[in-house]
Amino acid sequence: MTLTIGVDVGGTKVAAGVVDVSGNVLAETRRDTPADDVAKTRDVIVEVVQQLAAGREIEAVGIGAAGWIDASRSKVLFAPNLAWRDEPLRDHVRSAVGLPAIVENDANVAAWAEFRYGAARHADDSMIMFTIGTGVGGGIVLGGELVRGAHGVAAELGHMLAVPDGHPCGCGRLGCIEQYASGSALVRFARAGARQEPQRAEGLLKLAGGDVEAITGPLVTAAAKSGDPVSTEAFAQLGKWLGMGLADMVQILDPQVLVIGGGVVDAGDLLLGPTQRSYVDALAQRGRLPVAEVRPAELGNTAGMIGAADLARRR
Repeated sequence: MTLTIGVDVGGTKVAAGVVDVSGNVLAETRRDTPADDVAKTRDVIVEVVQQLAAGREIEAVGIGAAGWIDASRSKVLFAPNLAWRDEPLRDHVRSAVGLPAIVENDANVAAWAEFRYGAARHADDSMIMFTIGTGVGGGIVLGGELVRGAHGVAAELGHMLAVPDGHPCGCGRLGCIEQYASGSALVRFARAGARQEPQRAEGLLKLAGGDVEAITGPLVTAAAKSGDPVSTEAFAQLGKWLGMGLADMVQILDPQVLVIGGGVVDAGDLLLGPTQRSYVDALAQRGRLPVAEVRPAELGNTAGMIGAADLARRR
């Protein structure tokens, strides 16, 4: 049986797993990420690979990293939540563990996992995935291959323009869709609603101990599930913008499937309902033309390691 190891490196945790050719995770481990220390982060990655490789015949290692990766899948050019700057991660890991290795963007590896083994596994050609967490990431598959662009940094879907001169984005632009369709946006919408209409946010404010600034994404989700009007409306706003973003991608690329992943998708129909309605409304002019189905991601927290491992196998 051909086995590879996939490592999912985020700002708070390093998750790694041994993955077979069918996308099954046979063994896994997790460690905290020493995000402010380049050397320690590298060491943690090497340690989890060595732990999982012990006693197994491993073919290669794939690493999904939250950052911009160069075209050769070898170097982390920049990572907003880690200390990496032009970090030659592939060569370091390859040398330390004695196995072939690749590095890829975390949203790309999650999208590839969903294309191969998850929500888009029945698509034979194309899919687009939006990952909705603190920010908005994405991955694009066309012709059965990841779209990486000339420099390896394609599919930054969260930084498409949504509102000209809109809310400031961490990337330096104004009005990116990340500022309207992310977990951070959800919290901003809910806090604004609670300030403006506290009587309609009674349930949410109770969960937050009466402190608007204590409102978090999980609290908004919990309150919305209990029927809190302000929280439900925050999800409706997020879904409106996300649906419009999905429709824009359909107009440009016409994929077979659209997948929504990331932590916010755990809210289920609170997010998917308004997203689907916005998506359909935005494409109304296409009439009877076929359009991609919108599906929630299926692989959850394992998508990163599964996708990275499979890309390493296909290197």
